[in-house]
Amino acid sequence: MSVMWEDRGWERLAPGVGRCRLPVWDCTAGLVVGTGAALLVDAGSSLGEGARLRAAAQALAGRRVTHLALTHPHFDHVFGAAAFAGVDVYAAVGTDTLFARGGHGPEALRADAVAEGLDARAAEEAADALVRVPHEVCGEWTLDLGGGRQVLLADVGPGHTGHDLAVLVPGDPEVVFCGDLVEESGEPQAGPDAVPAHWPAALDRLLDLGGEDAVYVPGHGAVVDAAFVRAQRDALAARFGVSC
Repeated sequence: MSVMWEDRGWERLAPGVGRCRLPVWDCTAGLVVGTGAALLVDAGSSLGEGARLRAAAQALAGRRVTHLALTHPHFDHVFGAAAFAGVDVYAAVGTDTLFARGGHGPEALRADAVAEGLDARAAEEAADALVRVPHEVCGEWTLDLGGGRQVLLADVGPGHTGHDLAVLVPGDPEVVFCGDLVEESGEPQAGPDAVPAHWPAALDRLLDLGGEDAVYVPGHGAVVDAAFVRAQRDALAARFGVSC
């Protein structure tokens, strides 16, 4: 590529794979580049942030972003999605219904965003423009980005929410985008839409996908290894009284 990841404030994780840590909520956004397509993982917390993220990702990729995977339906990960017009959007099964009218639909997401400090006008704008999800993942879905680059989308939840999607990028090393199933910068947050009894099992699924040598990318914080994910799994099981 003609542009270095680090020069643009991104962390290169493997050839053609990187991520950035967005300001304010330290939310991760990931980028996976193939020869014919580019996948962004999560979209930021507002339409403005989504637009900036799309421009940065396309400068790095040298082509337009063609696919967007949303790891879970929280405002800091999805409110920028409407800035990706014309992009194929993927999320865990059930997300589209939730975005349309569910208990954590647009109005609930707007209220949560404002409570967390997002400007009320920006929150309302993003909630009104919240995208539908035409491609819902039940089980696993493989995307072909060209040049032998295939990416696995896996519905690994419920856990942090009722709709948790992981993104596995094979390679050396393998990279697993975990969403907020894994957090490094603080204790994992369990809101009203969390499913604590199933969260440890979701982390077991992540470990099965990535294996011992993978790079695991949390929704917030620095990248971690399998040992960190396993320790967080055990801590969550103890916290929520889930038997191993």
